[in-house]
Amino acid sequence: MKIIINPKGTLAIYEQIVNHIRNSILTGELSPGECLPSIRSLASELEISVITTKRAYEELEKENLIHSVAGKGFYVCENNREYLKEKNYRLLEKRMEELLRDCTSAGMSKKEILTMVEELIF
Repeated sequence: MKIIINPKGTLAIYEQIVNHIRNSILTGELSPGECLPSIRSLASELEISVITTKRAYEELEKENLIHSVAGKGFYVCENNREYLKEKNYRLLEKRMEELLRDCTSAGMSKKEILTMVEELIF
């Protein structure tokens, strides 16, 4: 797993780590039961603070995406792909609602919006 951090990005570094690991779990790049890098080794690899890496792992634990085993490390939890998929759908739904409000505010009709979607869809 290769995590790329954008220090000038709009998201905090720990949030970038969380998003990357979350997406890696969703896409199957990280499998249930797979061991994650230790907090220290990930911090060293990314050249960031151990505190930042620890915060990312804590967030992932709160979401029940990973769990720690004392003295052994952090592991991807079982049966979390459906949860992540649903969470992503909810986020996309919110973004779509905002976009549709913007379209309506711009005076677009439902037909014009659907035409635009059909033209842009791949």
